[in-house]
Amino acid sequence: MTPTPVHLYITDTMADWEPGHAIAHIAKPAWQREPGRYVVKTVAASNAPITTMGGITIVPDTTFAVLDPGASAMLILPGADTWTDADLHADALAAARAFLDRGTPVAAICGATFGLAQAGLLDERDHTSNAAVFLQSSGYAGAERYRDEPAVTDGPLTTASGVHPVDFAAHIFAALELYEPDVLDAWYGLYTTGDEKYFYALAAA
Repeated sequence: MTPTPVHLYITDTMADWEPGHAIAHIAKPAWQREPGRYVVKTVAASNAPITTMGGITIVPDTTFAVLDPGASAMLILPGADTWTDADLHADALAAARAFLDRGTPVAAICGATFGLAQAGLLDERDHTSNAAVFLQSSGYAGAERYRDEPAVTDGPLTTASGVHPVDFAAHIFAALELYEPDVLDAWYGLYTTGDEKYFYALAAA
């Protein structure tokens, strides 16, 4: 089986921790419904290396110029210090629109939700972010669809607060059908409570 790529957008000052749970467990075959179904690939505006907020240098696997939403399982948009600059992230936002138009999932967290708001992609979808007031300065027209929750999925779009990377990952796993529902519940329980009963449930899986 040839794995389908899950594309992670990488950009300078990317918040390392926000997609961390998601990409680590997508790459980890344990507990998965179909191990090897997905592979994480990085995508950027150019082939130039980027430096994350944590100082890690990453060379992109591919660029938006050749990214095909029809050959991808999902586009993950992490936060960064630069999301208020729509021009800087124009390629990523154009890709997000193409993915959503096709019905291919997009998952955005923290500052990336601001970029989606500026692009009008949250106007008609339930969503969340770091706070309602954070998105209001984007000038978007979707304030009535804001939900004060750690993470929200509406159709192919998942959004999350930057302080809730575990919830973000859980919604991503659900969208990808990475785990059976009981396994996902155990994973979420373990990473939100640390209760050993969830570890044993995963071990049994």
